Amino acid sequence: MGTSCSVCLHSYDMVHYGHSNQLRQARAMGDYLIVGVHTDEEIAKHKGPPVFTQEERYKMVQAIKWVDEVVPAAPYVTTLETLDKYNCDFCVHGNDITLTVDGRDTYEEVKQAGRYRECKRTQGVSTTDLVGRMLLVTKAHHSSQEMSSEYREYADSFGKCPGGRNPWTGVSQFLQTSQKIIQFASGKEPQPGETVIYVAGAFDLFHIGHVDFLEKVHRLAERPYIIAGLHFDQEVNHYKGKNYPIMNLHERTLSVLACRYVSEVVIGAPYAVTAELLSHFKVDLVCHGKTEIMPDRDGSDPYQEPKRRGIFRQIDSGSDLTTDLIVQRIITNRLEYEARNQKKEAKELAFLEAGRRQAAQPLGEQDGGF
Repeated sequence: MGTSCSVCLHSYDMVHYGHSNQLRQARAMGDYLIVGVHTDEEIAKHKGPPVFTQEERYKMVQAIKWVDEVVPAAPYVTTLETLDKYNCDFCVHGNDITLTVDGRDTYEEVKQAGRYRECKRTQGVSTTDLVGRMLLVTKAHHSSQEMSSEYREYADSFGKCPGGRNPWTGVSQFLQTSQKIIQFASGKEPQPGETVIYVAGAFDLFHIGHVDFLEKVHRLAERPYIIAGLHFDQEVNHYKGKNYPIMNLHERTLSVLACRYVSEVVIGAPYAVTAELLSHFKVDLVCHGKTEIMPDRDGSDPYQEPKRRGIFRQIDSGSDLTTDLIVQRIITNRLEYEARNQKKEAKELAFLEAGRRQAAQPLGEQDGGF
């Protein structure tokens, strides 16, 4: 039996664990996964201004462990010609819709040819929701916290246009399960001869700055085994302030597990890298980026133990992108972003309504081209 090749095409703007989960499912449908990523120009034309540049988006997608190949500047409308060009048997998309600027289904041609497959969209996360958290400066998304009335109002209003609620763009709560963690985790333990490297942080809104850092860390050893320690929400909020982290611990866990450079994640790691932690995981090296290291609550250096052992290294990722800068981009372009979301929702609802009307017509009157 020959190998089957699948392709996913998307803007992949503000890549989150929902995108990663789509790619995980797509990879499981075949033997080789090609991901086509649209240009800034194409996204601006059909959807509105992207948050990240195309170069940032290409690199983010390549860092997801289920991706075999990235095709830059992929066409916005998926054609049979595109599938044949890359020797792909079929294309995969989530169970939402993607429309052109004039309201047509971008997968119409491949659907009609029977070369389209669908995977489940991840409940509880959307770019719309993440943007809302940044703009509202709310902590409602932190685990163990009640939803504030302001955030509830936002959640209720987003995904609603004249004519009803959009089933894809609306805000819903993410519910972590052990099964989801198992699906994302590698399940591999360190092997003899591998170098165990420990890194710790918030890894909030997992972005290209994190990817560049982890890639550099990965290059430090011939056979690296990278363990990422993720701090509790309350701990991150203590040293970052405001409404950080934007993503709660459960969400950050999946985002980091999806990265090809990470082998294991400590969910709720202690802020101080202790002797117990180093011994437990048999850590050979501890790395941190060039960002400021905030002292522990008692004023001590959280990295004093690895420094004492001579196994601490600071790594320059070469990237100046931080979670703060992403939030700043969103706030700066707030009006454009809100207009983009409303326009996208209106288009999707019009498409849904047209489909409902068509389905309600007697068979003889239906237009076979829909």
